[in-house]
Amino acid sequence: MSGPIRVVVADDQQVMREGLVALLGLVDGIDVVGDAGDGEEAVRATADRHPDVVLMDLRMPGVDGVAATERIGRDHPGVAVLVLTTYDDDDSIAAALRAGACGYLTKDTGRDGIEAAVRAAAAGQSAFAPGVSRRLAAAMAGREEPGEPDPAQEPPDGLTRREAEVIGLIARGLSNAEIGRTLFIAESTVKTHVNNAFAKTGLRNRTEAAAYAHRNGLDR
Repeated sequence: MSGPIRVVVADDQQVMREGLVALLGLVDGIDVVGDAGDGEEAVRATADRHPDVVLMDLRMPGVDGVAATERIGRDHPGVAVLVLTTYDDDDSIAAALRAGACGYLTKDTGRDGIEAAVRAAAAGQSAFAPGVSRRLAAAMAGREEPGEPDPAQEPPDGLTRREAEVIGLIARGLSNAEIGRTLFIAESTVKTHVNNAFAKTGLRNRTEAAAYAHRNGLDR
């Protein structure tokens, strides 16, 4: 894609909307070209501003995010709609994906995660918050979502929870770039976690890391 990624932000909460506009305005290669306070305004801004990505809240007055996503997909099929919402229940996720959303983030996603997801959406890729990815994987496997890890159980060898998570994803065969997209963090941050984890555990390569993850139950 030549030129900056053009983004429209749609959220009925003014403080949240203005915060997202300000946040994305600081990111190189992203240009916020419009904002909207409800679904109707989002559809209109899409027609007027020709964005590459619409960052869409779901529950808004009047025309909600699901209906707006359907209309944008129908009338502007080249525009990617990326949901950013408070809700991560199964019904909300399913409704957004049926409407044509390319990804689903929750509002506890950090700046790096939002930036990575917007770039992925603009490149025609899907982007999901980790909790949403687990729900989708569970649904595809035809089983209930597994419980969250016991917060009282600390990772081995002094690893932080994020370092342990990265080792687990290495065991699943993911590259640093893929881990970054999965966790919504920068690839450089992934490399830092890998280096720190290897130093703490004495691991020398990704093959040893996969075996370590399996022994310690980090590859679940």
